[in-house]
Amino acid sequence: MWSRRALLAALPGAALAQSQPRLEADDRVRDGRPLRFPRDHGAHPGARIEWWYATGWLDAQPAPIGFQITFFRHRTGLAEALPGRFAPRQLLFAHAAISDIGARSHLQAQRTTRWSGDPLARDASAASDDTRVQQGRWRLQRQVAEGAARYNAEVGGGDAPFRLQLALTATQPLLLQGHDGWSRKGPLPQQASHYYSLPQLAVDAQLTRAGRAQRHTGRGWLDHEWSDELLPADAVGWDWIGINLADGGALMAFRIRRRDGTPLWAGGSHRHPDGTLRVFNADEVQFTPRREWTSASSMARYPVQWTLATPAGRHELRALMDAQELDGRGSNGAVYWEGLSDLFDDNGRAVGRGYLEMTGYARPLTL
Repeated sequence: MWSRRALLAALPGAALAQSQPRLEADDRVRDGRPLRFPRDHGAHPGARIEWWYATGWLDAQPAPIGFQITFFRHRTGLAEALPGRFAPRQLLFAHAAISDIGARSHLQAQRTTRWSGDPLARDASAASDDTRVQQGRWRLQRQVAEGAARYNAEVGGGDAPFRLQLALTATQPLLLQGHDGWSRKGPLPQQASHYYSLPQLAVDAQLTRAGRAQRHTGRGWLDHEWSDELLPADAVGWDWIGINLADGGALMAFRIRRRDGTPLWAGGSHRHPDGTLRVFNADEVQFTPRREWTSASSMARYPVQWTLATPAGRHELRALMDAQELDGRGSNGAVYWEGLSDLFDDNGRAVGRGYLEMTGYARPLTL
């Protein structure tokens, strides 16, 4: 005669529940937790929020084409004790956008999928042992071949206005942001994330629009970040830059912003071409807006030109195109500006290119 436990284990839903990953205590964000790879390239389903974020540009004529793809994972806190593959324990979102600077065109696409936590799910999943995130045909996967790490990505297609296939190959080591990968985002210790970057990625891409496929090369930047409480209670959003410098270095800077626009926290880093890393303190980063653009869709006013002061020097950041707002109300609800920008030194000389991200201008960002 079967025991009650054996009977429950025989049910299909129970089998699925047993296959889902445990919510590991090691997923908690804390100072002093060493990042371990390749495990920490993978998902951390015990953490509340997580994203893998790739930006860059494709070399094209008469002007570059910017791209951004982001895969988000959100732990809902719901149905964690219930069996079955339809239990919404996790939500996966994906955003993708193309900024064709020459054509003054900004195309975007997005997806939303529930995920039970089953690592073997076919429609949507996020592996914990390495980067393998997928939502249908949308995917981001890390591989290592001949000693070099490469991220393969595919987004769009179907009813999206474009399809983008990317191969992003690392040319430099990982850059651990903050204190060995623990990045403060506010005055309280729990207001932090685990965060690392891969700047100066070599990009090989195929971009398909209106049935026409074109090959491009370019340069990229990848971030992976996870957190339980990213924003302080009185914060509405952030301003962030990730810039591949022309000399081979990398510059990242951010500020967390109050409703009145004053900074609540800040940080960043500068890695020199020789690998020397300088991490910025909160009082060493200053963002000063210089010119604004108003979105006709959200009516949000975004600073699209900035003066930046960091320990790496004084710079000016200029968006290559004003209209680079992404409307995520069809997925995770966020409306934000994400766009290709150039960095100039105090003498007006172009010294880098990358992405500027601004959140909380249309409405306070909630995670």
